[in-house]
Amino acid sequence: TRRFEQEILVTGIKVVDLLAPYAKGGKIGLFGGAGVGKTVLIMELINNVAKAHGGYSVFAGVGERTREGNDLYHEMIESGVINLKDTTSKVALVYGQMNEPPGARARVALTGLTVAEYFRDQEGQDVLLFIDNIFRFTQAGSEVSALLGRIPSAVGYQPTLATDMGTMQERITTTKKGSITLFAGL
Repeated sequence: TRRFEQEILVTGIKVVDLLAPYAKGGKIGLFGGAGVGKTVLIMELINNVAKAHGGYSVFAGVGERTREGNDLYHEMIESGVINLKDTTSKVALVYGQMNEPPGARARVALTGLTVAEYFRDQEGQDVLLFIDNIFRFTQAGSEVSALLGRIPSAVGYQPTLATDMGTMQERITTTKKGSITLFAGL
């Protein structure tokens, strides 16, 4: 069952917490071009929530460059959020890199969401889910649809786009046990 009272997600980033606070269980878009600092903000959020609040994060890299995924992994190890010596890691990383088939890339966001649901429903955690890049999730779905021979919609996307996106968004919510807060990079 869902919880309906709103709680503020304390990020530890003063400008965010003061000027544009995030709601637990909400959906936040991280908009910006290449090289403007979206990944830096994501790393800071994961680090702050893990260290200050013991919270869990799931990062789903949809169509990421191999170098970016590798850099994020090593940053998380250096900061102590990923601990290779025991099971105290506070982040799960799921990648479908840009050199992989569209079917693999299309499933990465949903796989990351399933991991986040486990932490929320089984472990009772408030989880941050980062999907970078949500457009590439849509793009991979469009490629899969074309390979299946489906006729695209008027603007070129797969005919199942609303269902695909709606199904995923519906699962991102707050329950009595915990919450999933989405940060979607664009």
